[in-house]
Amino acid sequence: MDLQALIPPNKRRDLLSFCSSGLQVSRLVLQGTPQPYPSAVFYHLQQPSHVVLPFSHPDFSGAILSYRRVKAGTSWHHFPWIALRVFVFLAFGTPSSYSAEIHATGFNYQNEDEKVTLSFPSTLQTGTGTLKIDFVGELNDKMKGFYRSKYTTPSGEVRYAAVTQFEATDARRAFPCWDEPAIKATFDISLVVPKDRVALSNMNVIDRKPYPDDENLVEVKFARTPVMSTYLVAFVVGEYDFVETRSKDGVCVRVYTPVGKAEQGKFALEVAAKTLPFYKDYFNVPYPLPKIDLIAIADFAAGAMENWGLVTYRETALLIDPKNSCSSSRQWVALVVGHELAHQWFGNLVTMEWWTHLWLNEGFASWIEYLCVDHCFPEYDIWTQFVSADYTRAQELDALDNSHPIEDFKKGMNMYLTKFQQKNAATEDLWESLENASGKPIAAVMNTWTKQMGFPLIYVEAEQVEDDRLLRLSQKKFCASGSYVGEDCPQWMVPITISTSEDPNQAKLKILMDKPEMNVVLKNVKPDQWVKLNLGTVGFYRTQYSSAMLESLLPGIRDLSLPPVDRLGLQNDLFSLARAGIISTVEVLKVMEAFVNEPNYTVWSDLSCNLGILSTLLSHTDFYEEIQEFVKDVFSPIGERLGWDPKPGEGHLDALLRGLVLGKLGKAGHKATLEEARRRFKDHVEGKQILSADLRSPVYLTVLKHGDGTTLDIMLKLHKQADMQEEKNRIERVLGATLLPDLIQKVLTFALSEEVRPQDTVSVIGGVAGGSKHGRKAAWKFIKDNWEELYNRYQGGFLISRLIKLSVEGFAVDKMAGEVKAFFESHPAPSAERTIQQCCENILLNAAWLKRDAESIHQYLLQRKASPPTV
Repeated sequence: MDLQALIPPNKRRDLLSFCSSGLQVSRLVLQGTPQPYPSAVFYHLQQPSHVVLPFSHPDFSGAILSYRRVKAGTSWHHFPWIALRVFVFLAFGTPSSYSAEIHATGFNYQNEDEKVTLSFPSTLQTGTGTLKIDFVGELNDKMKGFYRSKYTTPSGEVRYAAVTQFEATDARRAFPCWDEPAIKATFDISLVVPKDRVALSNMNVIDRKPYPDDENLVEVKFARTPVMSTYLVAFVVGEYDFVETRSKDGVCVRVYTPVGKAEQGKFALEVAAKTLPFYKDYFNVPYPLPKIDLIAIADFAAGAMENWGLVTYRETALLIDPKNSCSSSRQWVALVVGHELAHQWFGNLVTMEWWTHLWLNEGFASWIEYLCVDHCFPEYDIWTQFVSADYTRAQELDALDNSHPIEDFKKGMNMYLTKFQQKNAATEDLWESLENASGKPIAAVMNTWTKQMGFPLIYVEAEQVEDDRLLRLSQKKFCASGSYVGEDCPQWMVPITISTSEDPNQAKLKILMDKPEMNVVLKNVKPDQWVKLNLGTVGFYRTQYSSAMLESLLPGIRDLSLPPVDRLGLQNDLFSLARAGIISTVEVLKVMEAFVNEPNYTVWSDLSCNLGILSTLLSHTDFYEEIQEFVKDVFSPIGERLGWDPKPGEGHLDALLRGLVLGKLGKAGHKATLEEARRRFKDHVEGKQILSADLRSPVYLTVLKHGDGTTLDIMLKLHKQADMQEEKNRIERVLGATLLPDLIQKVLTFALSEEVRPQDTVSVIGGVAGGSKHGRKAAWKFIKDNWEELYNRYQGGFLISRLIKLSVEGFAVDKMAGEVKAFFESHPAPSAERTIQQCCENILLNAAWLKRDAESIHQYLLQRKASPPTV
């Protein structure tokens, strides 16, 4: 890039010699004197004031005015910076005295700290003033900061949009700023853009006029934002269509889509329009902006980003094709929209004080998205799915050693949001608000959960005493590696609910377990009644039952008298106990066989996930096929009941269940399922009978798993022809199912091709690693051989962590943990450090699990084969 060409001729003489790559600051004007860490900042941001159509030449320039106050005299000033090139800095006095011009004379760049310090020839006096910076930058292709997003027009032309992604600290890549969540400011943003492009930012447009220096450009001015953090600033320039409505509160809601795909924005628009009033009523705090835009971005690393008033999404997290989108995609879009709009209050209006309190944003949004979807789509049974998708996943991570610590609920939320709106808050602030609202010792209870790692395992045994049931409870820390062996075992204050078969949906007793051991008496419980802890699976703990108590619960699984979420929780607890070596895996397999009459999608989904983990583990043995026979035995009855085609009266959950079961049976090699999948795939490819969206994933997976090179070539052709990103992603996720070594290599090469969007490369490689034992080895070698390209592509972002996790967590040999650790010691990935530690820990845990239980599992499977169970 020719820097001189972008600088006005009268400024070129001031270009300094120590310019480096990236964003360049061309002029800084200071009116008054700033303090190093201000309590408030006002930015007037113009960007970009130089744009080259159609962003193929990736340059932008701009200017900011930052109104500041200096509390003490100083001769230096610093701000966060990344890859800045500074060539003119000027400083002026207070607004009433511009004659006191001060030039910065020194610039000290600390690249590692992403900071630049400016020094001045004399002491800057206390007072208020204006800091002005002109800057020039480059639209990068790393999906962070201000970057280019490539898309193809309906006519086949490749073009680029200019979009932003600033969380956590990438606003500094787009404009000079104090890039910390607690340094909040208001922003006046103006964008000078091509006149045929859409320009969006956080606020509504208040002026749009021709740009005087170029008839092809217009200047778009946006209203001033509320006080907000830099990571929530956003702007987008590109070609988009939109659909629009108003919520019942009068907020303008728009969904922006690729050109020609406005119809695909209607589902998300419906969800958003219902969600804003729901949150307003729930929090009793109105949405504070006049508009909310939701926009689909072609190249986007995260699923979505909650920028205030301008929420950015992957296309697959926002767009729904009425004819070609599957049920799971609809549910996913509803959840993501609900999640990001929750952040407009919880995160944007009230922001965490520092990133260590990020769970205040994400934890709450990850919970209330389900409340929102339950409000919009009660037929989804979304709370049962919450237990499988979020609750148990969190327990898996918190059981590792490399974890991290972290009733009038609505009233407490309102107090919290009202007190801290447009401010920052810490964890303790939320507890205080909830405690004031409820009058209960919230802080005392929650501190045992957020200030120490992990969660408890509750062991329970029972004794019948005349007409009552005596329960003996004890708690200790649950560890993925087995029993806790430390000297001082952590203790929790654990709210426990207890139910019985007399009324499975109601708590017979509620207690707060605040000691290591306690006895509880349940009155009037007959000897033939079962007792279960953790009604509804809402308590964040694992439960281990005595053998007799567990045996008594099995009829409740078979006859479905245990509620679905309790059936799920019971099985999931047992599986986790087996992984940790606390019980035998054979015990879990026996319980899984009790689910023969199970009708619930989410219960099957969790059971399927756990059997998938076990199958991956046993792929390291010579009896992998035996566990596939077990899978077929467990899933065949429900597969026969469901069939291939929807029946009258079926709904959302039936469609999800059918896709899950057929995919599981097909992957395991169930003969009838494989034959039907091949027949339907052939008709689909030939255009005789197009597969319904809900059947495509299981059919694609089945034919690839048991197919050849021709099957893979057909699938790659379908990928190339697909116009919808959902369909491309659907194909990408199953390509790794292929088993032949040369085809696996072909898929890995495809992952880095231009045919795959950068953010989706991760799922292709991860799919190969999860597809087979050979695929796992090939994927790991591929990552090592292409590490430089992959790391540079993602610049240390969270996609690197995801890539590492998906690629290595399935290993189950001790030496692989050492190999993974050694590789990343010589190829550092700082942002993925915890992920690497967790993966190495999981590899060792897998190896220990395999050594401990492989033989007993094998013997059990052989016995079943010799004497098949009767159902």
